Amino acid sequence: MKRRDFLKMTSISTLLAAGEWMGLSNVFAQFPSKSVSGYSNGGYQSDSSMEHRKLKGLDVSAIGLGCLPMVGYYGGKFDKRDMIALIRRAYDKGVTFFDTAEVYGPYTSEEWVGEALAPFRKEVKIATKFGFGVEERQPTALNSHPDHIRRAVEGSLKRLRTDHVDLLYQHRVDPNVPMEEVAGVVKDLIQEGKVLHWGMSEASASSIRRAHAICPVSVVQSEYAIWWREPETKIFPTLEELGIGFVPYCPLGRAFLTGTIDENSRFKQGDRRWNLPRFTPEALKHNMPLVALVRKWAQRKGLTPAQFALVWILSRKPWIVPIPGTTHPSHLDDFLGAGIIRLSAWEMEEFDKEYAQIDLMGHRADPFTESQIDK
Repeated sequence: MKRRDFLKMTSISTLLAAGEWMGLSNVFAQFPSKSVSGYSNGGYQSDSSMEHRKLKGLDVSAIGLGCLPMVGYYGGKFDKRDMIALIRRAYDKGVTFFDTAEVYGPYTSEEWVGEALAPFRKEVKIATKFGFGVEERQPTALNSHPDHIRRAVEGSLKRLRTDHVDLLYQHRVDPNVPMEEVAGVVKDLIQEGKVLHWGMSEASASSIRRAHAICPVSVVQSEYAIWWREPETKIFPTLEELGIGFVPYCPLGRAFLTGTIDENSRFKQGDRRWNLPRFTPEALKHNMPLVALVRKWAQRKGLTPAQFALVWILSRKPWIVPIPGTTHPSHLDDFLGAGIIRLSAWEMEEFDKEYAQIDLMGHRADPFTESQIDK
């Protein structure tokens, strides 16, 4: 029996039992009301009816879950049990696409994702990544040598408690290893059944084409959000031509677009944002008009700012699946509410006209991170 079906049955049984003691009207009064439109308490509520999309044959929920923040990427330490519960909560709410990597932790994220999804592994798609020197204890150094790729995949399979990876990314293009060699190794892994689909992260159009010629690429992942739209001109034409799906990470602008950050926000070392150009005091103050624009449109559509930021992405192309991340159940519930709402073509055009009037300050990445992004 599927986990969510089991939960539905147990929930119904609980309600019926409670109804005998309290009266059904009292039981249902404890649950938030929900109109026919799905709107309640300031935002759309997600359920298992979330749209599904195909990324080159990979069928996934329209919104996935990025599992990097759970290992303290933005500061803090989080309890394993809480994070496993969060991952399962996402599944219960219709998410079938989960993103991790060996370098997240390192290893911790894969281990938690593997344990969380083991009871219903066949019903979800897991994406992980290779490409950094984790086993050599050089987690910031690029490494896509063939022997390293194979060892990384074997380790990921063990940590994820599975016999195959649904989607395997090259985390960053390695300039020291020909793309043809990398694609060749992945092609062999696909033929062996250990990998079903492969993708690239932060790859240029040229690298995507070289890889695709050896082993068809299913998905490309890059940073993309309302305030970082470079992929639209750099790689979207190539993706559309080759029929490749797109998975944006940081679709909420590292929380900037949610309205929870203001010009007085400050970030300490240990929080990934502490040295990013767009999170300096000057840049935060300068870029506040964008938050105001997102908030205005969110109110217009009856959404929260986080929901609107995702709805905007989902409305761009039908082959885009964002993977927001979080460590909080309430934040998860919030952004999953974007799974069923879309903007019309004229709304997109109207928003873009207003967006074009806003001047943004600061680059998305620090110099070292930028140096590892394929151009």
